[in-house]
Amino acid sequence: MTISAKNKDQFFKEASKAFTLPKNTHEMSELLRGILTPDEVEQIALRWQVVKSLLEGEPQRDIAEKLGISITTITRGSREIKHGTGIFQKIYQRFTGKKL
Repeated sequence: MTISAKNKDQFFKEASKAFTLPKNTHEMSELLRGILTPDEVEQIALRWQVVKSLLEGEPQRDIAEKLGISITTITRGSREIKHGTGIFQKIYQRFTGKKL
C-alpha cells in the first residue's frame, strides 16, 4: 500500500506542528533523538553548522574541510539561502541575535 500525496502532506503538517511543541532544548533533543536515527541526528546537526557557517560568510571549501562533508551538501544549503523562503536567515537571527 502506498501513501497518497494528500496523506503525506497531512502527515508532514502534523509532524511540523509536533516539532513546535517541545518547551525547551532538552525536550526538543529528546524528541529528535527519539524519532530520528543517530545518523539522521548527526546529519541535521551538520546541516545546521553549514547554514550558520554560510550565513557567517565562510567560504564553501573551508566549510567542507572543517566539517568533513561534500561541497554538494553545502551547495544545497547555499542555494536555499539565496533562493529559498528566508527561513534559514530568520532562524539564524533568532538563534544568534545577530542581524544579517
